[in-house]
Amino acid sequence: EAYITVMHDSAMADARNAEAEILRGEYRGTLHGIPIALKDLYDTKDVRTTGSSKVLTDRVPTEDSTATTKLRQAGAVLLGKLAMHEFALGGPDPSNGFPLAKNPWNLEHIPGGSSSGSGTAIAAGLAMGTLGSCTGGSIRGPAAFCGIAGIKATYGRVSRYGVLPLSWSLDHCGPLTWTVEDSAIMLQAIAGHDPKDPTSSRAPVPDYMSSMKEDVKGLRIGVPRHFFFSDDDRINSEVKTIADAAIKSFESMGAIIEEVSAPMLDHAGAAQPVIMLSEAFAYHRNNLINKPELFGDMVRARFRTGGLFSSADYVQAQRVRNVLKREFADILKRVDVVMSPTMSTTAPRFDAFTQDAMTTSRTPSFTGPYNLTGMPAISVPCGFTSAGLPVGLQIAGKPFDEPTAFRAAYTYQQQAKFYETRPAV
Repeated sequence: EAYITVMHDSAMADARNAEAEILRGEYRGTLHGIPIALKDLYDTKDVRTTGSSKVLTDRVPTEDSTATTKLRQAGAVLLGKLAMHEFALGGPDPSNGFPLAKNPWNLEHIPGGSSSGSGTAIAAGLAMGTLGSCTGGSIRGPAAFCGIAGIKATYGRVSRYGVLPLSWSLDHCGPLTWTVEDSAIMLQAIAGHDPKDPTSSRAPVPDYMSSMKEDVKGLRIGVPRHFFFSDDDRINSEVKTIADAAIKSFESMGAIIEEVSAPMLDHAGAAQPVIMLSEAFAYHRNNLINKPELFGDMVRARFRTGGLFSSADYVQAQRVRNVLKREFADILKRVDVVMSPTMSTTAPRFDAFTQDAMTTSRTPSFTGPYNLTGMPAISVPCGFTSAGLPVGLQIAGKPFDEPTAFRAAYTYQQQAKFYETRPAV
């Protein structure tokens, strides 16, 4: 159940048109004729875009989002709109009546969120590329849980115009794909300045495919072990062991590993939800007051929590954020990338949410800190637990230095070859 809306007729027409263009020698590039799908918060002209919520169940945009436009210009074939957690928050909540995407590696487990359908569609072979959105880990989480690649580029690198917001200062857009090089191809298509998005960066966009080379000799890797590999019993021990082995394998490839410290990481897990939920409440406030019954139980409760934080709470959370950014800026003067497990656990079972709706928020977030700092971060598969569930390796880089993160991820991917293993679907 990866899709909310399947665009069968238009996809077939686009495919035939792409084929005709290519045969005429009008090849637009590596995405021409490639079937992709979008998380159902990217506006698509004349095609329903719901955010997986009854609040917007009949919403049909009159124009495409900038990312949608760029993918169409690149010649991609749009298959449809993908399942997601309601308004990019909550969790797998059957109370809102929308499809719940399942993890192709084990259907009893979630594929991660909030870009659930985006992860499921790639792992199950239901699209060759998808776009997700990421406010606290909603691209890298599904990538890790589904055994695929996914990148959240630097804040401002990809336009968010025409994308339903969750939290203006934390939201990012980005691709999920089977391999690192496919993520680079998709990011290339959607990256760049957009005058319609006031947070869009004017920094030049490099050629990401030139980063697809196996070379990490002399690469300096920082590992904040005090946080990502702590003795916290909420962190899955197999995840730590598998990710640790992946990081150590870089030494044999010629990289240099250094332990680093960012003390404010211990407070990031408190600051990130305050900012996210405060901004989300501001956006959804009118509908929460006037149409509360249209929200799913899980997301309504979380958005209302955002209305309980004070302005002082919000300001203090932003102060934590600023200190964390300074700490990482200092670390990145000494190292090229920072590595860790992508997630602190493997994909939870669906029934865990029926017992506790806050399941995912009770474990440390290894992805949220990079939404706070705005640094680019990619997840690449690094192994499987004894239960057969995928584990992701997270590689974060300097602002707008996606190429180095890509190069490290590609080198590891080519050595480890986990892309050769597919779920039995």
